[in-house]
Amino acid sequence: MTTASKDMLPNLTINEAFRHFIDSEVMPLAEIDPDKFWLDVQQLIEDFAPRNRDLLKKRQELQQKIDQWHQNNDYYSTSPEQYEQFLREIGYLLEEGDDFTIETENVDAEIASMAGPQLVVPVKNARFALNATNARWGSLYDALYGSDIIPRTGKLKPGQTYNQLRGKEVIRYGRNFLDKHFPLDDGASHHDVDLYQIYYQQFTAVLKAGTYVGLKDSKQFVAFNGSKNAPNEILLKHNGLQINIRIQSNSSIGALDDAGVEDIRVEAALTTIMDCEDSVAAVDTKDKLEVYRNWLGLMTGNLSTNFIKDGKTVTRTLQRDRIFTSRDGDPYYVRRRSLMFIRNVGHLMDIDTIKDGKGNNIPEGILDGIITSLISTIDLQNKDKRIANSETGSIYIVKPKMHGPEEVAFTCDLFSRIEEILGLDENTIKIGILDEERRTTINLKECIRIAKKRCVFINTGFLDRTGDEIHTSMHAGAFLPKEQLKDEPWRKAYENNNVDTGLACGFSGKGQIGKVMWPKPDEMKGMMDSEQGPHLAGANTAWVPSPTAAMLHVIHYHQVDVFAQQKKLLNRERANLSDMLTLPLIPKGETLSDDVIEKELENNAHSILGYVVRWIDQGIGCSNVPDINDVILMEDRSTLRISSQHIANWLHHGICTKKQVRKVFEKVAKMVDEQNSGDEHYQPMAISFEDNIAFNAALDLALKGMEQPSGYTEPLLYQYRQQAKSSKK
Repeated sequence: MTTASKDMLPNLTINEAFRHFIDSEVMPLAEIDPDKFWLDVQQLIEDFAPRNRDLLKKRQELQQKIDQWHQNNDYYSTSPEQYEQFLREIGYLLEEGDDFTIETENVDAEIASMAGPQLVVPVKNARFALNATNARWGSLYDALYGSDIIPRTGKLKPGQTYNQLRGKEVIRYGRNFLDKHFPLDDGASHHDVDLYQIYYQQFTAVLKAGTYVGLKDSKQFVAFNGSKNAPNEILLKHNGLQINIRIQSNSSIGALDDAGVEDIRVEAALTTIMDCEDSVAAVDTKDKLEVYRNWLGLMTGNLSTNFIKDGKTVTRTLQRDRIFTSRDGDPYYVRRRSLMFIRNVGHLMDIDTIKDGKGNNIPEGILDGIITSLISTIDLQNKDKRIANSETGSIYIVKPKMHGPEEVAFTCDLFSRIEEILGLDENTIKIGILDEERRTTINLKECIRIAKKRCVFINTGFLDRTGDEIHTSMHAGAFLPKEQLKDEPWRKAYENNNVDTGLACGFSGKGQIGKVMWPKPDEMKGMMDSEQGPHLAGANTAWVPSPTAAMLHVIHYHQVDVFAQQKKLLNRERANLSDMLTLPLIPKGETLSDDVIEKELENNAHSILGYVVRWIDQGIGCSNVPDINDVILMEDRSTLRISSQHIANWLHHGICTKKQVRKVFEKVAKMVDEQNSGDEHYQPMAISFEDNIAFNAALDLALKGMEQPSGYTEPLLYQYRQQAKSSKK
């Protein structure tokens, strides 16, 4: 195969290993002419890199104007109208245009017309990526047995061997689930079933009394596997979601069940975001190659990984679709993989994988857009539909941390150019807009308008959004303690505005409106008991921390018809702009006690240290991290932004001192060391604070928080991670 020579690319210097990967592993599968591709990429970089940098300058210019305004004006004595007018004058807040609806076409059902859980995983970790993709289906029994939904006390306590009493509670829960969402006719109960079978193309239950009964809604039965008299599997459907009653009376679990049911498998994680950003520690070309190679494996269907479980080597691969028999006797195809988005990085960081003619690193977000799209074209050509990602021929890219419509327009233009280079139809590349920056929130309708032919997804993100809230208004005053920020008017208005705007722009039945659901993977009962879940708030998807959480959270989508709920919310009054612009500051004249300040600093320091030490030393971008109270949280990089900006804000306004912050960090570092004492790869920080790279990275995030662009943590994290990698060579 011929490749574009260096002479043909006078304005680009491409990393040799990266170039070899693209030319030898990707190009043959993508069926792209490499000579033309690299020349087109060179022109794209020349056209778009300057625009990328201009947008970053625009962020700085607006921030400087906002800082200056707060330094010259007392926010506490300024009317909401005056503040709003100022934001309009500087072009931060834009006028809303006429109503419209999105025009996105060729959107897969998992995004457009179905409602269910969503996973976000680091694509750099092959095991996590495969686990999430395969979590389209999972065992309700396993999820219940292993979680705190069934009490872990007394006779129900799980042990090293199977607890039959606990198992019976799981079966009872499963039967209650069936009774509620797949009720039998004539008031009969699934608890009283001795046999499930298919009789004259109908689902039939034989009761213990010897009578036969069908489903109250016969249309819920869609397919089966095995013989009609003794099916092995029966598929039922409710609210667009399928479940699989698996029958095997001679199995260890089925033998304990009157009807021989060994499991109820649920369709759960409908979509998964394969992440190149907040859950990934990728700071150089070597790291990016891991990211791109795993994405290639997912698009070809060939990704696999080996790991040790219970002393045995386990190989994990992608699930293939299965064929059942429909109620009419025709083949019935069942999708077994989550539909995958790929989340690119934002506009901020550069990377040395490709350098321009002046020797400058190119914007990493541009590189992600080109390469993840190139690899995704392989899926569009896939002849084996059992492993295809998109059935409609679309590529789904989530773009994070965009500030307002200009940056959305830049991304859409970038995608258009990439489509030209790759020979794709216009708007093949769809965009997911993360509503996690203040300038995007208050201009969300105009952001969507720009992308109305591509947009398939909007989602809130409290941690990043709060970090930007604090950084943007750093000079206005001291912000309330973090826990109180959640209950302030701006938070509810922000969350409601995302749903209200999405529905007004026609997302219902066309795209996803998403929210973050639950960060505590070990506390599933709390998640299930939550009365104000995203499904009630009008979101048709929500991020959950694990496949197990997805198997349980999907029950919420059986309990509530989300699309009916969206119709109800469509007529409510839109979220108030004034509420969204109201800053959650400590009331003027109010002081915090020394104890409150100390505890808040400790909480923030722990949030930063517990995550950063793994990021810097081990390159782990997403993991279960114990908080200061030893509660396990699923954390990614967004947790750093809110915590570091909060400390920076309190330092700026004299709530605390640098000496006090350092003392707290040293105290908390010892706690983090103790919490990680069982990790053989962990490097303790308290041995030498001065020399510990991870500790100094964490401390700098707080002490230098005001200096960081938009309060982002990536510049410091990249710097210290690169330093840590160099020190190990």
